[in-house]
Amino acid sequence: MSVIFPKWTNVLPTVFALGTLGGLTGVVGAFWYYATPKFFEVGYMPKQPGGGFSHQIHAGKLGMDCRYCHTKVEQSSEANIPNVATCYGCHAENKLNIYNESDSHKSRTEFIREAYAGDASIPWRRVHKLPDYVRNFPHQVHIQRGVSCYSCHGQITAMPVVFQVQPLSMAWCLDCHRAPEASLVPPDRVTQLQWVERHIKERAGKVPAAGAQQVLDSLLHVPPQNCGACHY
Repeated sequence: MSVIFPKWTNVLPTVFALGTLGGLTGVVGAFWYYATPKFFEVGYMPKQPGGGFSHQIHAGKLGMDCRYCHTKVEQSSEANIPNVATCYGCHAENKLNIYNESDSHKSRTEFIREAYAGDASIPWRRVHKLPDYVRNFPHQVHIQRGVSCYSCHGQITAMPVVFQVQPLSMAWCLDCHRAPEASLVPPDRVTQLQWVERHIKERAGKVPAAGAQQVLDSLLHVPPQNCGACHY
């Protein structure tokens, strides 16, 4: 009796099964990494009006406190952006010579004076935005409990143009809620980002400082992890 298929074809089902399994594993792995905020949101840096607002100069070199511009961050869920009048207070025509601004810097900040003269808003583009199904991120609660701007936004004082540092995903938030010790600093230090960075790095793996321990005790070690805390 003649053989229809050669003997070596017996291995084809095994090869096909292994290839299918490997392909599916690759698809799942690629989706697991590439279809997550950690991949497609971290590093997001939209183009801003006038070349952007340099936090490196304002918050870093000049040492301006975050709350000078984000005035409601201690009372509101939103970290509001400043109105034009706040920017104009330093960049008005009669202030240019006082600050000894160069011609190139004067031209870069001209859009502020134009907006103020036209009673218009500056169309800043939002960098950090949570999905619509998230109720909100209560900035005031986190600030009052000792979670620094640094923990979510990174070292803003070193950024010429702000970009997204953390994924702001549910898993990332829950990791912090389950073990908040690493992110807690004394509440009166939350906007001192350079101090916070040094403090967090020095304290890595160590026992929480007294201020952080008091916050943990007040929270009973259980920041909310239920769905209703963040979602509608």
